[in-house]
Amino acid sequence: MTTKAIQHLDGIAALIDRYQVFLLDQFGVLHDGTSAYPGAVEALSALKRAGKTIVLISNSGKRAQPNERRLLKLGFEPGSWDHFVSSGEVAWRSFHQMAASGALRPQTKCLLIRRDNDRSAVDGLPFILAKDGDDAELVLISASEGDRYDLDHYRRLLGPAAARRVPCFCTNPDKIMLTAVGPRFGAGRLADLYESLGGSVARIGKPNPQIFEAALALAGHPERDNVVCVGDSVEHDIAGGNGVGVATTLVLSGILAGVPDLEDVFATLNARPDYIADSFRFR
Repeated sequence: MTTKAIQHLDGIAALIDRYQVFLLDQFGVLHDGTSAYPGAVEALSALKRAGKTIVLISNSGKRAQPNERRLLKLGFEPGSWDHFVSSGEVAWRSFHQMAASGALRPQTKCLLIRRDNDRSAVDGLPFILAKDGDDAELVLISASEGDRYDLDHYRRLLGPAAARRVPCFCTNPDKIMLTAVGPRFGAGRLADLYESLGGSVARIGKPNPQIFEAALALAGHPERDNVVCVGDSVEHDIAGGNGVGVATTLVLSGILAGVPDLEDVFATLNARPDYIADSFRFR
């Protein structure tokens, strides 16, 4: 089988004449969680000025609005993107529909695995927060505090629920997250842990097609050959883009920074980008 050649880009401007719709990851592409990457604010604004449709698509367990507020706080220009789709938003809307149809019982006890005590993932839903895994009727893993706790902390917290086969939903499948103290295990790793403890997990977010289809619907159902997905994760962004038939660009400013053998990563994950860029810069 012939392996497709990957084109190396000096900047995102090289894609302007080829694609109309840009599906952009945020963590590892636009920012690291605490500050925007050099050139990222200008690149995003330049794409919008060029008339491109920009949908930010993120494996964030938070809903869209909190993510958008953070982008503005980090210095990104208002109006420099058209839509924001987060896995947390997709999940919230799904739970809301389940509640409206009666499929989700009011006052369901939910063990929410979150970050910084954020409860935006469940605000407006008919949940009451469970204290621990012994009390839970549903587990929602929206974030990780892998920079504060080790896996044993989460093993103790999740173990009783997993042993009782309590349904679990993970709204951030990323296994690695960027933090102020470096890469740490993400919510996706906690989902793996839950399964290893005997539970089952429904994952919502990239690389699953559902979140990509939601983003493409907001973009007006464009022809797939007019769309490029830009991200820093082969497992989530590149594999997900490959799966829905759009072009992909791998940015090396995030979780793959400094990885010496990308070909080995591509082979292991059976996913390969069309383009590679060192960072999300315009030129």
